[in-house]
Amino acid sequence: MDNRQPRVLLIDDDEPFCQLLVEYLGTEGLHSLSVHTGGAGLQACRGGEIDLVVLDIMLPDINGLDVLRQVRQEREDLPVLMLTARGDDLDRILGLELGADDYLAKPCNPRELTARVHAILRRTRRNRAAVSDANAAVKESLLTISAQQRVARWRGEVLNLTSSEFNILALLHANQGEAVPKLELSDRALGRILERYDRSLDVHVSNLRRKLGNLDDGRSPIQTVYGAGYLLLSC
Repeated sequence: MDNRQPRVLLIDDDEPFCQLLVEYLGTEGLHSLSVHTGGAGLQACRGGEIDLVVLDIMLPDINGLDVLRQVRQEREDLPVLMLTARGDDLDRILGLELGADDYLAKPCNPRELTARVHAILRRTRRNRAAVSDANAAVKESLLTISAQQRVARWRGEVLNLTSSEFNILALLHANQGEAVPKLELSDRALGRILERYDRSLDVHVSNLRRKLGNLDDGRSPIQTVYGAGYLLLSC
């Protein structure tokens, strides 16, 4: 993102709720626009000017999960905050597995949603500066990370990562060979406190493991250190 106002796209068929959010986000320094169908949302995402999407699962034409799936096929790095029905754990987990960066249950307070949006945008900016290109280029390894471009390469190939996945991988890479506690990963990479039954971090790590594949010895590059957190092996 540059110095312009961050642009937030709301995809929700609840028009009064969208109008309320557009007005509230505007008071918080965020430019936002709303559309009320999945098809219109996909078209707006393709414009390339959107910095973050707030996506409701219940849409009149296309299920929000299908919208998310298509967004991820076209713009892997676009942050997406899912809106799910309160208590619907299945939709929440499916959304995370498909690449959502965060979720919030409806009905939600506009102030809390705005705080989540700011947190995601803040993480995106912060992690650009967390790892320098120079340090990544000096060490020849299987994994290299460009913080400025927010690009990670594994065995020379660019990884298609969501914003949250990149944040987690960059933090693990910065502490390579050392276990990073789950609480720290959630706070610094996801921007929120890890609650007792929150599996969001575990789902993101599972997605990362799938995208990285295994080392030559068959091990995953990301190891679980029970009671301590996650560790990225020296590679």
